[in-house]
Amino acid sequence: MTLLPDTRPGRFRPLTWLALCFLSISALTRLALLMATGSGVPAAPGAWLYTFGVGLGYDLLAFVYFAWPLVLLLWLLPAGWLLRRRGRLAVGALCLLLLFLLLFVAVAEWTFWEEFQARFNFIAVDYLVYTTEVIGNIRQSYPVGWILAAVAALALGTFTATGRWRRVVHDNAGFAARSVVVAAWLAASLLATGLVSGEMKDRSSNAYVNELAGNGIYQFFAAYRSASLDYPRYYRTVPIDEAWAQVRAQVATPDATFFGPTGIARHIHNPAPEQRMNVVLVSVESLSADFSGTYGRKDSLTPRLDALTTDSLLLADLWATGTRTVRGLEALSLSVPPTPGESIVRREHNEGLATLGEVFRGKGYHAMFLYGGYGAFDDMNRFFGHNGYDVHDRTDIPDNEIHHENVWGVADEDLYSMAMKHFDADFKAGKPFFAHLMTTSNHRPYTFPAGRGPWPQGKRDSAVAYTDWAIGDFLRRASGKPWFRNTLFVITADHCASSAGIAALPAFRYRIPLWFYAPGGQVAPGRVERRVSQIDIAPTLLGLLGMDYDSRFYGVDVLQQPPGRERAFIGTYQLLGYLRDDKLVQLSPHRKVDTLRPAYARDVAQPELSEDPALTLQAISDYQTAAAAFADGTMTQAALEREARAAALAGAGSR
Repeated sequence: MTLLPDTRPGRFRPLTWLALCFLSISALTRLALLMATGSGVPAAPGAWLYTFGVGLGYDLLAFVYFAWPLVLLLWLLPAGWLLRRRGRLAVGALCLLLLFLLLFVAVAEWTFWEEFQARFNFIAVDYLVYTTEVIGNIRQSYPVGWILAAVAALALGTFTATGRWRRVVHDNAGFAARSVVVAAWLAASLLATGLVSGEMKDRSSNAYVNELAGNGIYQFFAAYRSASLDYPRYYRTVPIDEAWAQVRAQVATPDATFFGPTGIARHIHNPAPEQRMNVVLVSVESLSADFSGTYGRKDSLTPRLDALTTDSLLLADLWATGTRTVRGLEALSLSVPPTPGESIVRREHNEGLATLGEVFRGKGYHAMFLYGGYGAFDDMNRFFGHNGYDVHDRTDIPDNEIHHENVWGVADEDLYSMAMKHFDADFKAGKPFFAHLMTTSNHRPYTFPAGRGPWPQGKRDSAVAYTDWAIGDFLRRASGKPWFRNTLFVITADHCASSAGIAALPAFRYRIPLWFYAPGGQVAPGRVERRVSQIDIAPTLLGLLGMDYDSRFYGVDVLQQPPGRERAFIGTYQLLGYLRDDKLVQLSPHRKVDTLRPAYARDVAQPELSEDPALTLQAISDYQTAAAAFADGTMTQAALEREARAAALAGAGSR
């Protein structure tokens, strides 16, 4: 787009002023974020040229949309109004408001980048739905009053200092003449919408450069448009029968008997006797493996978890499926790869699915989901409540039993106290329990009860240390309970603490820890060094308990998995990754497939490799069938039970 010269005598001069403000603030924001990225962006002229050159293009596109309120006002105001005080006040007020919004967005982009190392994306879109938590988080993390006052002062100062650059001093343009400008603006808007997408900038091998080349306002609305991604429409596919055959071969283990000639519905028979142990699955907020000494950190932040290591079975090479809590909950409850767009936890028509909770309920367990925050967030309560779990959240905890809370929820120790009350009740009733606990303390604003340790409030490392302390305190208190020695504690993470890197899908950001801890000695300690996906946790847990059950999980019991089939799934809401044999197959919209050398240990580029057709086929098959199974209803518990009954009838008829 070419900025309009002052050919409409004076009328559109405020629009030129707004364009200069918009482009200046956008460029300064980009420069500030670039400086914050540090060594993530090379100090090479090419990287900077790409960042600011492509960025200017997206800034101009964003300006076309952003300026519409001013364009319409300048179009509709009669000349007699525009040149008088009331007209100037209307234009000035709108200009000041738009300038304030620009500066406010710049500050918001800084805080978003600080947390996610990205421009506004689908996370920002999601957060708009949950304004209570998000606004509360911002208020508890930043001095909002001072920031807003500073933004307002800067906006007013800039507005006053540049007054002569936007003042309309004469106007000879009739309605028809100025309508031509509006028509041109509309044409530019439509062309920009039809011809440009948010992904077109992603041509650099450095993901930070691609992010910086975007415009936050533009990227926000682009993410809103693509929040729902239909797999067959946007991703490469193969014939569905061939895809199911690939997945079936992948999940075939010695303990599995398939119900039919196609699909993955199967019966799992464990040769070991079933142990009716209680199970407490703790998914810890943002617990990266590299926080722990057990997983290689020299100055460990998790001494109490490390102390469990010698008495636990570890999954030493475990990979989260995603970068958000709902992805971890999806993987742990459904054992399914991360399909594109929204997590299944947040989708419509996600009731009655075949979950881990349903397996335990079928065994006579009391299955629970317990959350330290308000479970309406991310639709957790509705999902778990309609998929085999009883739900308990912050609303179940009396105020006088809370040691500390912030906008995300109560302190972890208070969640554990609530949980133990339910465990005590189940034990008294003679009922085994399965409880999935989701913690919140290791989340910005990183606050926790005072006096728990020498850790300053508001720091990520402090929140990790408190999270570890709370787990140790939980196990200490639980050790005095009569159900303790017959309980298997499974401690893992929902996802890592950070998600961004030089690569678009940085593998090293997905490694998480896991401890299977049985204080009664029912599970032998050791280390599983094989690659494991987060979706394998549920079937491995059931295998350790010696349970027979019906399954349509994509995960497998890693202790039953034949050698050579180790793989992991990692993804964002758009990028779908398949890790195997030191290769990363990356599926993305526009049916694009890349094969990369994954970076497992540090933030470096992931070089492109020649395509491996077998790995590409397997990656496509897993993601395509998972999306299809949710869409057509075969992921439900009812569908699994129908297949089991049909197999039983067929078996009876053959005898």
